[in-house]
Amino acid sequence: MSEVGTVGPRAHRAAKRRVVSGKRYLEHKKFIQRINRRLKAKNEPRAKGRYPVGKAKVKEEVAKKRFPRSFTTQQGKSKLRLRKAKCFSDHKRRIRPGFVPGTVLILLAGPHKGKRVVFLKALRSGLLLVTGPFKYNGVPLRRINQRYAIATQTRIDLSGIEIPKRVTDEYFKRVDLKEDKRSVDKLLTDEVKKYSVSEERKEDQKVIDSQVSAAMKKHPDSKLLHAYLRSLFSLGKRDYPHRMIF
Repeated sequence: MSEVGTVGPRAHRAAKRRVVSGKRYLEHKKFIQRINRRLKAKNEPRAKGRYPVGKAKVKEEVAKKRFPRSFTTQQGKSKLRLRKAKCFSDHKRRIRPGFVPGTVLILLAGPHKGKRVVFLKALRSGLLLVTGPFKYNGVPLRRINQRYAIATQTRIDLSGIEIPKRVTDEYFKRVDLKEDKRSVDKLLTDEVKKYSVSEERKEDQKVIDSQVSAAMKKHPDSKLLHAYLRSLFSLGKRDYPHRMIF
């Protein structure tokens, strides 16, 4: 008969060693150490524990994952990578091909709507610099958005015209007439300030209009052109703008 091994009643005779918890392993280790101290004092052989040091498999305690009390049913919106925004002053301006310096334009909005003006040049902001001239239709040197203008086929040769360099977007900046009313003296004043055209602008208006009127006289139909700029644009009952050739 085969020899029966000295195995505890609760231990299983199996090929694989049982997994022991770490706490039980340490308690058993300390228990064997206490016994070995007593045996050493009596000069007796050391005792071997059930779980040898360095060979026992310690069971790692892993926290169980609990189901969350509340969870999102919809995924959040992911942020898209946007291109770097440019300042409005750095945007590229696209002027319609019909707007060539010297073209006669019809204004569609503003205080001078319906009038015909002469296009001088495009400014950095994308607005169009136009003039009446002032003595023909009362339109001064001003800016207009190209959305509110129609380019006609009538053109004036402005190749020799010189526009002052100071006529830029800052030149047309609105003047703030409001005063600081924090002082007592200014609170009691009832004077209302009104905008008045500066002498600088009046001088530039005369210089530019004189050059434009000189170029108009060189036009083959100069007499008709003077009357054309003085007249107003209007539509009758059976006038269809989409069929017109301006």
